Amino acid sequence: MDYISKGADNLDNPGRESGLHQASECSAEPSRPTSYLVFQSGLDKTQKQRVGEEEEEEEEEGGCLECCIKCLGGIPYPSLIATILLYAGVALFCGCGHEALSGTVTILQNYFEVVRSPVDALDVFTMIDIIKYVIYGIASAFFVYGILLMVEGFFTSGAIKDLYGDFKITTCGRCVSAWFIMLTYIFMLAWLGVTAFTSLPVFIYFNIWNICQNATVLEGATLCLDPRQYGIVSIAEAKTVCAGTEKFYKMCESNELDMTFHLFICALAGAGAAVIAMIHYLMVLSANWAYVKDACRMQKYEDIKSKEEQELHDIHSTRSKERLNAYT
Repeated sequence: MDYISKGADNLDNPGRESGLHQASECSAEPSRPTSYLVFQSGLDKTQKQRVGEEEEEEEEEGGCLECCIKCLGGIPYPSLIATILLYAGVALFCGCGHEALSGTVTILQNYFEVVRSPVDALDVFTMIDIIKYVIYGIASAFFVYGILLMVEGFFTSGAIKDLYGDFKITTCGRCVSAWFIMLTYIFMLAWLGVTAFTSLPVFIYFNIWNICQNATVLEGATLCLDPRQYGIVSIAEAKTVCAGTEKFYKMCESNELDMTFHLFICALAGAGAAVIAMIHYLMVLSANWAYVKDACRMQKYEDIKSKEEQELHDIHSTRSKERLNAYT
């Protein structure tokens, strides 16, 4: 009977003997030392730290790259090109024009013997001084104006809106954009006038250079330079320099005449570059104005849409509360 009962126990618990056998086998295996386990856990921690540091470095590199891409994408390149062209044109006009006027004073005093008036009269030297002061004002004014247009281009570009999030376009912003368009158009007309005015000394110096060239080719030709023809001196003053005289040949061979002529040409090129920059600014500002106008309409549409969604949400929540109250 005992044998039968033991067999029944073994049938009821078939895994007992196998479990005991496995336990005996596991207990038979040699146990690892504690120092080995500590060393293995230290290696695991070091590897995890290295992996974490590598992931952080990759995230930092990716974040810097994305930030640089966003910054480069947020630059208004049309406004930047127009600003560079404006600064180059204004610098060329102001610098070359100033030096060309100084060369004109030297030529008038050395070769035409024109002297400055002792009294405060509006002579040619006083006019040249006034033009120099106007050049100083043009350089400083358009330096500031270029910065203002660049800032306006930054704030009206869609890339800046994506970079810094959505912003509200106010009536003041639209008025500022329209004001810049009108002011740039006026400055474009002013620079057209400056370009036409700068072409006059280029024409005068071209005639002087042409007379010098013809005087050396044609023998016996009576060619004279009279500043009264250009309104530089009064009619009563005879400051004529004719071919064949020593002053005429010195003036034609001097560096002042050639340098002043080329400086006026460079000033004319700078004025033309400023005109092109103003036209470029007009195109950029017109595009920005269209963008601001469309953004304003989209802003009104989004406000109306958000109000309607809020009203629908309020109606739905009110009905849900009423149903809940009726159920309870």
